[in-house]
Amino acid sequence: MTIEEISDLLGAVICSEGDEAEDLDLTLAYSSDVMSDVLAYATEGCILITGLRNTQVIRTAEMQDVPCIIFTRGKEPCEEVVEIARRFGICTMVTHLSTFNTSGLLYMKGIRGIDTP
Repeated sequence: MTIEEISDLLGAVICSEGDEAEDLDLTLAYSSDVMSDVLAYATEGCILITGLRNTQVIRTAEMQDVPCIIFTRGKEPCEEVVEIARRFGICTMVTHLSTFNTSGLLYMKGIRGIDTP
């Protein structure tokens, strides 16, 4: 799915556009509020779905080459978080949906989760 398709599906507002947002075809996602789990299991090119909205989320995504972060439950990131995401070329968006519903809608459209041990 493209960033635009994801945003439309989730009724999400894009806060920062990634460097290559128009060219992305996203097929994997990982949901977590625990950044150590993201470091352990998220793979390059996946979507990160989270309710956290601090700078560590962006820094973790950058380390894992995550191109898109979806903030759930209507939690808008502060300007500092958005600015760091822009600097790293990471797309961020906010949806009012829960993490569970966000994941379910994406799954119904073909986005698959990352298998963890």
